[in-house]
Amino acid sequence: MEQIAVFVDDAEHARRILAPMLAEAAGPTRWVIVGCAPKLTHRIGKWVSHRSRENWREQWARTLRQRLEPAFAAVPGEREWMVARAPLPEVSERLRRRLGADLRLLDARRPKLGATMAPVSADQPPAEDTRWSAGIAVATGMATVLALSD
Repeated sequence: MEQIAVFVDDAEHARRILAPMLAEAAGPTRWVIVGCAPKLTHRIGKWVSHRSRENWREQWARTLRQRLEPAFAAVPGEREWMVARAPLPEVSERLRRRLGADLRLLDARRPKLGATMAPVSADQPPAEDTRWSAGIAVATGMATVLALSD
């Protein structure tokens, strides 16, 4: 049985990435869907209790599961849902120890403009520094508008 761990932070983006894999699933597959809840900002985090934070994560995970469950309904195999409460390389290492070294990792998180995403595992190469991409995109767009307006 093939085993795949999918790291998800947005249901719609994950559906688009998973659609081809789910359509061509040959045999039973064990899917481990790891929800990567968004981080609370510093301003909110300092006023919210730990228990409230955990309740919010659980509610977020339930909503994510409700949105993704129909995509997995027609696929044979097992599904396990969990929420990442530790850095992602630690979570992936624990999953590999528990499920075996043949576990495949799939990063289905939505990329964010101007932010560098944390790697899913220690084996993953570091992401490029994209802090300047938003500024460059805006400057290029404005230069195009000015050139076309002449």
